[in-house]
Amino acid sequence: FGTFHGVFYGILKQAYGFTAANILSEEEKYAILKEMTLEFGQELAQEGDFQEDVAKEISVVKGGRISLDHYYSSCCPDEVFRQIYNGYQKALRQRRKLDFDDMLLCCYELFVKRKDILAAWQNKFQYIMVDEFQDINQLQYDIVRMLAKPQNNLFIVGDDDQSIYQFRGAKPEIMLNFPKDYPGAAQVVLDKNYRSTEFIVKRSQCLIHHNKKRYEKAISTDNEKG
Repeated sequence: FGTFHGVFYGILKQAYGFTAANILSEEEKYAILKEMTLEFGQELAQEGDFQEDVAKEISVVKGGRISLDHYYSSCCPDEVFRQIYNGYQKALRQRRKLDFDDMLLCCYELFVKRKDILAAWQNKFQYIMVDEFQDINQLQYDIVRMLAKPQNNLFIVGDDDQSIYQFRGAKPEIMLNFPKDYPGAAQVVLDKNYRSTEFIVKRSQCLIHHNKKRYEKAISTDNEKG
């Protein structure tokens, strides 16, 4: 049992001999980002939330395995973001440090390069269950799919109406498209709520349906505008 970060970092520890000293602390992370901001975007250093915003975007880029050439930053000019990102990654390599997203990214790269190590972990995890699947991101899903092969004994649990981490790269559509990725998968719908009162269930369903209609209307309007 473990979180994605816990399980995948355990794999890296065995492969590379990492210890807790190789994990980047939050203090170190923001110190590096402040240094990069002062070097590549001096005027942005005065903005109070800038380092937090750029940290979130770096996480999205890593979690989605997005090429910097195809990523457009919302917190600063694209070229400044690329310089900060590359400078941040260079600083991590020099210090032999991993941030939380690197725990996943390095595990993915390890499995791609070392099929023997991947095969060993595939044999270890014959059955895999992932809870809260609506909050998975693309990188996490890619690694889980690699680990689940060749038996594909993958069991997922989730509710797309409870997805709350899209701002940091979670993609509930991964869960919604799961039957396409695994056509033989059986689906069990849990449509009874034993946790909440009838009043709360009815009101929450009204809110969910109302928001879905607003979302569908917004998408339709955007499509009409081209």
